[in-house]
Amino acid sequence: MTDSGLSAATLEDSVRIADDAVLILDRRVFPDRVEWVRAGTAAEVATAIHDMVTQSSGPLYAASAGLELAARQAAGLPVDAARRSLEDAGRLLAHARPTNAHPRHAVDAVLDAIAGATSTSELVESAVQAARDTTARYHAASIALGRQVIPLLPDGARLLTHCWMDSYLFGLLTAAREAGRRYRWVVTETRPYLQGARLTAHSLRELGEEVTLITDGMGAAALARGSRVGPIDALVTAADRVSLDGAVVNKVGTLGLAVAASAFDVPFYALVQDPDPTAETGADIVIEERDPREVLATLGRRTASPLVTDAWYPAFDLTPPRFVTRVVTSRGVFEPSRVREHFDLPDPVPSRLRRVEG
Repeated sequence: MTDSGLSAATLEDSVRIADDAVLILDRRVFPDRVEWVRAGTAAEVATAIHDMVTQSSGPLYAASAGLELAARQAAGLPVDAARRSLEDAGRLLAHARPTNAHPRHAVDAVLDAIAGATSTSELVESAVQAARDTTARYHAASIALGRQVIPLLPDGARLLTHCWMDSYLFGLLTAAREAGRRYRWVVTETRPYLQGARLTAHSLRELGEEVTLITDGMGAAALARGSRVGPIDALVTAADRVSLDGAVVNKVGTLGLAVAASAFDVPFYALVQDPDPTAETGADIVIEERDPREVLATLGRRTASPLVTDAWYPAFDLTPPRFVTRVVTSRGVFEPSRVREHFDLPDPVPSRLRRVEG
């Protein structure tokens, strides 16, 4: 992203691979502390993904790095055993979080790449290259996605966002700087992990953006006509998954904001690199439910009364297509009912792209 003049944010480099481990920046404690979780095997990477050490785009980077590590560790095995080892690693990573499909995409790319390998050395080389290509393509596609959404967002627009868009946010900001546009942001805190307060708001301020933080319960009030924090020109969020009928699955709380935006005639733009070709409708997407005890606490400190023992924590919710103004992908902007047309358009990212570090 350095060619756009946009300085890098801390969270843009949150997964690193060492000789014998994957290092994952612990987003559960950032920015209060900068700590790295060391994962010495693909199984430990999968555990870190499940335990929310990294979220949003992070699981893709972690899964890709975990597969590269697994390939290196299989270098001394016969080719068939090495292939089984990578397949086992892939199963763990692909199912670490059922709603977030990013790890599955990384696994599919690597397993496809090693399908024809006839020697262990060929298998390892193919797996490592495919893992690195997956990360590189995701970075490039995030910028392509940003360039698609910029025409919808005029210079100076005030944007409400929810949770943590990760690479989509950085891609949008890169495209905005290319177009000479700046935005004002209203960010929800995002309970119970406070990704909005800790990750989104932090990254935006780190990059010089204007940010107003609100609690999750303030979203509808912010969208209402006459709001002192408004007017809000658009609700813009990432989407963890988009089904072929245009339903949007994202961090729980997105549905309520989308309904409020619809009530106040504020457009809702959902960003996703690619719709999910395996999900014909939203009903085909599994909504992950996490340990309800996480709702009873905030950042490790219990905030509920000790008398309260019951809670509910769906990590995501599903917004029906009627509340989605447009789905924006790396290939175009679509009415929800026409989102499958994404696959009829050319891919803006080369199939074998290397990320240039600078």
